Amino acid sequence: MNLKPGDSGTICQFGNIDPVLKRRLADLGISEGSAIQVKQYCLWGGPVVLECGGQLLGIRKKEAVHIEVAVS
Repeated sequence: MNLKPGDSGTICQFGNIDPVLKRRLADLGISEGSAIQVKQYCLWGGPVVLECGGQLLGIRKKEAVHIEVAVS
């Protein structure tokens, strides 16, 4: 995921992320085809804050890089 804060896109595929994380995202209603927006990147390699479906979530940067997003 190479989006800057404020950029939006649609999830194309999750790639090689942890299956537990993929399941957790699915439980939150986040799947391929979901629209997301990057809110912020935390300092010193901290999590990426995303908004999807009106909810905010933090995801590790090392996991977020595996999510393919089509910029809208």
